[in-house]
This record gives sequence, C-alpha cells and structure tokens, in this order.
Amino acid sequence: MLEIRHITKKFGGQRVLDDLSLDIHSGEIFTLLGASGCGKTTLLRILAGLEQADHGALYFAGESWFDSAQKTLIPPQKRGIGLVFQSYAVWPHLSVFDNVAYPLRHRRVDRQTLNAKVLATLASVGLEDYAQRPAHQLSGGQQQRVAMARALVGDPKLLLLDEPFSNLDIQLRKQLRQELKTLQQRLGLTVVLVTHDQDDAFALSDRIAVLRAGRVEQIGTAEQIHDRPATAFVQGFVGRGSPLRGRLMGDRLHANVGGVQVRLGAVPDAPVDCALAVLVRPEHVLLDTTGAAAPNLHGRVSHSVFAGDRFETYVQLDDTQWLMAYQSRESLTPPGQSVGIRFTHHPHASALAHQE
Repeated sequence: MLEIRHITKKFGGQRVLDDLSLDIHSGEIFTLLGASGCGKTTLLRILAGLEQADHGALYFAGESWFDSAQKTLIPPQKRGIGLVFQSYAVWPHLSVFDNVAYPLRHRRVDRQTLNAKVLATLASVGLEDYAQRPAHQLSGGQQQRVAMARALVGDPKLLLLDEPFSNLDIQLRKQLRQELKTLQQRLGLTVVLVTHDQDDAFALSDRIAVLRAGRVEQIGTAEQIHDRPATAFVQGFVGRGSPLRGRLMGDRLHANVGGVQVRLGAVPDAPVDCALAVLVRPEHVLLDTTGAAAPNLHGRVSHSVFAGDRFETYVQLDDTQWLMAYQSRESLTPPGQSVGIRFTHHPHASALAHQE
C-alpha cells in the first residue's frame, strides 16, 4: 500500500535518512522503532509531506506522493492522512468540538455533515460527553483522545502517530494502547507509529522496522525481532538480555564462552573463531543449586533486584562476565550462592565485527 523507495535526507550536511526503503501493508500497524536521532520522526514527516526528501520516491496505493527523479510532490492536504503529534497540538482556547471540527471547517464541509461527523468521531474515542468542554480543562489522556479524534474525523487513508503515548503515565499508556488497537481494527486503518518505546511497539505492531542511523536494521514481527535479531545492534537494542563475549567454534554450532562450550540457536555468517556477542535472555535462564542437571555455565549470585512480579538476579560467571536471570519469590537464590546455569533456549549470537 505504502511504498518507500531509496529515501535520503540530509540536514546541515549530515545524512539523517540513508537510502531507506520499505513497504507498509494495508490495514496494519507498522512501527518505526529506534533511539533518538535514528531518523524515524524525519521519515514520518516526509510521509506526511511536512518535510521533503532529497532523493527517493513515495507511492501510496499506486499514487506517486513524491518522486525526486520525476519532480513529483503531493502537498500534505492532498495526501488524505491523519497526524497525531507527540505534543498533541490541542488548542487550549477551543472546545473539544471545535478542536476536532477544525479539519472539516478548513475543507468547508457543510454544517450538518460537520456536526454529525464530529459527534460520531468523539463517540468513537469515548469523548461524546465532552464536546463543549474547554480543551484546557482536559487531562493528558483526554487531550490524546482529542488529538486522535481530530486526526480521524476526515476519514484518513493513513494515520501517522509520532510518540503518541510518551507524555502519559504507565497505566494510561496501557489503556490507550488497547483503545488504539481496538479502534484501528474496527476502522481497518493503516497506521504508521513512531516510537522509541519497545512496550508500545510490541503491544501494538503487526510489524516493526528497527532503525539505526537512518537505515533499517531489521523488519519483522515483535517475536521475530525479539527472538531472532538480525544484527548485533538489534540484539542489544530490543528486549532484555546479557550479551556474553564468546568465539565461534569450528562446528559452527557452538560458542566458546569463558572456556565453556555453549550451543547456539542461530549464528551469523561469520568465520570460525570470530568474536561473538552471545545474547542470553533472562527468561531463558535457570539457576540450579542442586547439581541435578548438567549446566551450561557456572557462576555465583551477586544480588537480586525486586521488579514487581519477579526478581532480577545478577550472577557473576566464572570468567567474570555478568548474566541476569528472572526468578520468582519462591525460587529466589541468595547472594553468594554458587549456581549452575542452564538455558531453556539456545542463545542467539551475532558477530561483534558486524556492529559497526
């Protein structure tokens, strides 16, 4: 549906987007995930028509929105998009109704149609009783709903969201994520979400593109990116984990980690004896004090940190590297205890030489 081809953008001579290409499918929530400065918001603004790429092309449902070679540029108001900014951009001096009605008034929609459309859209986001409330009297969550209603009132073909939950507390974020997902499915919307927050990305996305320095590192579902990271950067950026130093052994199935042979679940296309980052997810670690089963590694518990529904237990391995495991209150291992360390899944490895 949305085709992004070889997009390049520079600011002050610095390349922010570097020959970036990807496809976004109709009816999906597609997330651009990355740290500050990776280019995700710049790409969103190019999709919206608020920035112009230096090179490349954009196509939406077969229509050319931008093509540097053909000198094509469709302005924002003709792209049929809805846009929600990080700050919401809700006008405090206007009522909720007038904030949401603004795009329709700009298009000179007749009053009867405008009234019906605004009220129906407010109902869809749970604000039908707030139509005449001054916007400055709303909570952060209510302002976010107003911004969403204003983006939806014109029946957009594409909804663009720039860090829409970043100003909200944790519980409200969870609630509004679910509301957005329900609304998207009911309306069949195509959504592009920009976020640095993995919880937002994992909770909402059909697919995720992890960006780094203006390039796509990996595209996939949340499970694919978490469980099978394509690069050392994705491996370290997504999820929790302990990156252990190791070297690829001759059979290409194992890594030497501190003199111990560890079976790998996936390895890069790298030469034997290549330095590896062997990522061990904490949920895949079992600490054994009984010696009943052959361990993958050995170590000694340093300390544990209470994390609500579990403890995060930190272990120093025999070769002085550190590893973190999740433990329940019932199975918490005390500090100073020697432990055998077993993995419930073979860890993934990436070549350290490929990080740069």
